Amino acid sequence: MVFNFKKKKYEQGGSLTAITWKRFLNNYISVSAFIFIILISLLSLIGYLITPDDTPFSNTQNIEIAAKKPGFKVQMLLIRKNQINKKSNFFHKMLFGQESEFIYCPFDSYYFSNDSIYIEEITGDIPNNGVFIPYNIADVVYALNPENTTVTKKTDNIEFFDINDNKQNIPINSLINTIKDKYIITKTFLLGTDRFGRDMLSRLIIGARVSLSVGLISVLIALTIGILLGAIAGYYGGKVDQIIVWLINVVWSIPTLLLVIAITFALGKGFWQIFVAVGLTMWVDIARVVRGQVMSIKEKEFVEAARALGFKNNRIIFKHILPNILGPVFVITASNFASAILTEAGLSFLGIGVQPPMPSWGTMIREHSAYIVIGSPWLAILPGIAIMLTVLSFMLIGNGLRDAMDVRMTDTK
Repeated sequence: MVFNFKKKKYEQGGSLTAITWKRFLNNYISVSAFIFIILISLLSLIGYLITPDDTPFSNTQNIEIAAKKPGFKVQMLLIRKNQINKKSNFFHKMLFGQESEFIYCPFDSYYFSNDSIYIEEITGDIPNNGVFIPYNIADVVYALNPENTTVTKKTDNIEFFDINDNKQNIPINSLINTIKDKYIITKTFLLGTDRFGRDMLSRLIIGARVSLSVGLISVLIALTIGILLGAIAGYYGGKVDQIIVWLINVVWSIPTLLLVIAITFALGKGFWQIFVAVGLTMWVDIARVVRGQVMSIKEKEFVEAARALGFKNNRIIFKHILPNILGPVFVITASNFASAILTEAGLSFLGIGVQPPMPSWGTMIREHSAYIVIGSPWLAILPGIAIMLTVLSFMLIGNGLRDAMDVRMTDTK
């Protein structure tokens, strides 16, 4: 009867994977953290398709509207650049953005006179009392030939040569109406602007891509090195184990941040260098865990049976042992993902990580740290909150995986 009861309970519970997944889903805090990471990942993947500023690195600068509060609205005049812009395809725009065909000029007020539009420069004073800057209305609407930008007014028309060297003769009233309808817009900055007048929301979204990609690639590098060395040391033992353990202890004895800084200086500053620098310092934890797990499982009956069947050591390690120790590896991977994001943010804050104009949460904090005490604290607080929530979410996921894979826990539902 006892045997049948246990069998029935196991059949109802399903496989060990199903039981583990069920336990994880019952942990609402970890599931919420997992949903948050999925949401951030989707936003960063879609990237420039949803950012208000879809130019490369979201780097459209307007110093006149620097450090504005969240929800700031401003009128802008769109001025066509005198150049031919290549249209990017869907995936190129999603990954790298699209160069804008316009110059964005914020203004307080405007008026038309003859063949020009005059916009009042923003000063931030009340009343504004800014200088009025003239722009030819043909140059606003059309991309002119860079070698011949002469615009000639003839009675009620304007003559000029466009970017394709075609002669145009356009009525002035038609150009004025076109500007009013399409080239004067009101732009809203939901999270305000940074010290260079760039859109904060766009910079945060693209900065998430940097942080998550650094975490992902560096963790993959660490997993590759850590699992390989840990499995070899735990399975073969002897002098091989002693050499690898010595290497682990040497790397372990060096402060992580100092080692990352040294590797960064050796490889140079930049985006791709961060991947390697962080990945080469995170494999130690994984190697220690894998080594201990392999040493405890290599004497099990199924491993002895595999040896008796004449399987090669490589097959035994990768086909029979490693699949049975992935639980602890997943847990430590979640923790390492959080550590990688913090390390990247710290390096960027010190100025030796991701380099401008590429946005990074750590760089954004460094650029705006002084604004905390001069009236615009959100410029540094917003990327700080983003780092905190992302790191906390990965830690909660790791805790949830640890509890779900703990065989000592019993299901209460």
